[in-house]
Amino acid sequence: MNMGFKRLVFAALLLASAGLFSQVMPPDPDWKELDLPPPPSFNKDGLVALEMPPYVSLKFGVDPASLTVSADGIVRYVIVATSSTGAVNALYEGLRCGHGEFKTYARWSATGKWNMAKDPQWRALNDNNTSHHALAFARQGACDGRGTAAASAAEILRKMKNPARSP
Repeated sequence: MNMGFKRLVFAALLLASAGLFSQVMPPDPDWKELDLPPPPSFNKDGLVALEMPPYVSLKFGVDPASLTVSADGIVRYVIVATSSTGAVNALYEGLRCGHGEFKTYARWSATGKWNMAKDPQWRALNDNNTSHHALAFARQGACDGRGTAAASAAEILRKMKNPARSP
């Protein structure tokens, strides 16, 4: 299969999955995000890999120990991006499946500590961001396809590790 065809197939899949998030739930005026827990430590060993298109040079994985589904409906996680040279970047993020949005709360610094984002904002999963890792994570297990978060961290991990068996 040539690279152009692979890109075309991935683009079609990306557009189709973006459609899952185009019909988001109406805003709930009473919804409030719970207090943000501090960024968890993460382990770059044992990451659960995200499937990304072949032209993406970074490898993305979710630290399973960082994964939570909170009462406010937000899936929070640490995503780790590793370059072919071994450079590591990590982000502490949240997903609102019902609204098709994600937010970056903190970035891991080269000094070995988290730098909290100043005034983090929710962004659409299907916007034109340069890396579609949040959308890939939503599609591969974090969101159940009906506009809600998966029931638990264990369910998300099961879906990510066994995509053929997931409903």
